[in-house]
Formats: sequence, C-alpha cells, structure tokens
Amino acid sequence: MLPAAREEVYAAFTQPEQLAEWWGPEGFVIPSLDFPARTGELYRIEMQPPEGGPFFLAGEFREVDAPARLVFTFRWEDPDPDDVENIATLWFVDLGDSTEVGLVQAPFRTEARLALHREGWGDSFEKLARLIR
Repeated sequence: MLPAAREEVYAAFTQPEQLAEWWGPEGFVIPSLDFPARTGELYRIEMQPPEGGPFFLAGEFREVDAPARLVFTFRWEDPDPDDVENIATLWFVDLGDSTEVGLVQAPFRTEARLALHREGWGDSFEKLARLIR
C-alpha cells in the first residue's frame, strides 16, 4: 500500500528519473538507466552497490497498460549460475488516495535467488514509500 494516487505510483515505476531515486536494495544507487516503458521496448538498469563494482539488469517490456499493469522480463547481465531470466508482473489497484501494488516474479532456480530478489524488492518498496510520503 502506498499513500498516493495510482497515476503517481505508476509514474514512480515508469519515469526513469523517479525510478532511479528508489530502485534497488538499501544503499544501492542507479548511475544510469534506459527505461522506455512501452510494450516491446528493451530496458537496462545500472546498479551500484555500496561496495564493489556496478552490475546491470536488463529485459523487455511485455505489457504496458498505464496506469494499471506493467510486465517485463528480468535478467542479470553476467548472471550468477543460479539465475534464470524471469518475468516480473506488477499491478496497481486504485484505492482513491492510496494504491495497492501487487508483484509476482518467477521462476527462480533456487530459494537463495528468490530470497535475494524478495529482499531487493522489499528494500525498494520501502525506499519508494519514504519518497511518496
């Protein structure tokens, strides 16, 4: 649940300058991203952890239905051996002055990789909630 109108929350997910402010686990920054939220377009996000070098995730937008739904593939460049490309599906439910955001991402090859993504999304949603308030 985020305390903002659905259009505002959707924009935070699809406007590159807004996405760069909150994407990624706590302590990470986004030095660059190409995120053209249109069906069929490719995206790429550079993530910089607090320590170590940057890494990239990329994918393709499969479905863009503003402001209700966003579906994209998700793959790490230079993936861990346990990584597989998966699909992230987000939906945005209009509750008037707040928005419920749903997320499903799958498949994962191991529980460890699922836990890593769950933690990353959790941190990201917390950062987004702080920005929206």
